[in-house]
Amino acid sequence: MSEKPVASPFLVWGLLITLALIWGSSFILIKKGLQVFSAGEVGAIRIVSAAVVLLPLALPKLKTLNKRQWKWLFISGMLGSFGPAFLFAFAQTRLESGVTGVLNALTPIFALLVGVMFFSGKLTKRDGIGITLGFTGTILLIVAGSGGDLGNFNYYAIFVILATLCYGFNLNIVKFQFSILTPKIITSISIFLISPIAVYYLFGMSDFVLKMQTEPGAGLGLFYISILGVVGTAIALIMFNRLVQLTSPVFTSFVTYLIPIVAVVWGLLDGEVLFTGHYIGIVFIIIGVAFANRRNK
Repeated sequence: MSEKPVASPFLVWGLLITLALIWGSSFILIKKGLQVFSAGEVGAIRIVSAAVVLLPLALPKLKTLNKRQWKWLFISGMLGSFGPAFLFAFAQTRLESGVTGVLNALTPIFALLVGVMFFSGKLTKRDGIGITLGFTGTILLIVAGSGGDLGNFNYYAIFVILATLCYGFNLNIVKFQFSILTPKIITSISIFLISPIAVYYLFGMSDFVLKMQTEPGAGLGLFYISILGVVGTAIALIMFNRLVQLTSPVFTSFVTYLIPIVAVVWGLLDGEVLFTGHYIGIVFIIIGVAFANRRNK
């Protein structure tokens, strides 16, 4: 059995913090892109820009795959990239970027639940406590600021919950269907397979071209979303894979706790207002994820 390569603490902590900054900043980038583009356009731009950068990794490997792998890679692309890209954008048309970043932390909890329900995983008492805390925090975030009025509940949080559910399914699919493929191949080819849909939507069904020609600030909005696709997907993936090689899954999971902090800070700096209920919900979700991720030695 091969050992993990030896790395300095400076390198592994540097990778971890950089990943948290990149992924935690993705929600404010979506917010900036939505100032010019529709939610659908933001999602499509994100996919297309990531596909362009990952194309050199995908093309040489296409002929090495069988039909079964092609099928599951397409499903993985839809659940792990396409669906969430659009769902997060739709959510942030009515949801603060900081709150969206916190709700994103539900991904490990949904990965656990999907594994138990569909992939013969086991649920421990600690897992149950974590799930309960996580969903309690979710409810608090949804109702925070509503003043008790059901009509003011922010139902757009459901889009984020659906996105994290997609992530949960995708993580289990990757685990059980692609044991012989590397993460780089899985991500590059899965995004390559779904990119034609994004291209068709962007240039054939949206006003993207017209906005680029006539809308003030369109170039800057395109820059924000392209950075999200290129840095937040392609480059961050390579960094994440390197971190997994150098450390343990437990250490790598720390990024889940740091992303909400970065997202909330960006939101506050951009003038977003959070109520007491938001902060209580944030604490519940992070503690819940910590419980669900923790395993006995």
